[in-house]
Amino acid sequence: MKFTQYFEVMRLRPDRALIEIEWIRRAIEHPIKEIVQQDGRIPRWAKIEEANGKYLRVVLLSDGETVHNAFFDRSFML
Repeated sequence: MKFTQYFEVMRLRPDRALIEIEWIRRAIEHPIKEIVQQDGRIPRWAKIEEANGKYLRVVLLSDGETVHNAFFDRSFML
């Protein structure tokens, strides 16, 4: 898995440090929802039962493999 420098910096935040790499991989490989934004970035969502059923949003660059951002999305709706 590849990561942007932005992701590496954001991962240092206390609220993001608890997001496990396996959860990110799960969102990438088995999303419950995916869209392609106009800028080409690809957000994917996955429900993480181990995190009290929160929804994790992982944003990939347009290459479909580089992680740019990952966070729990409080406003996610199917």
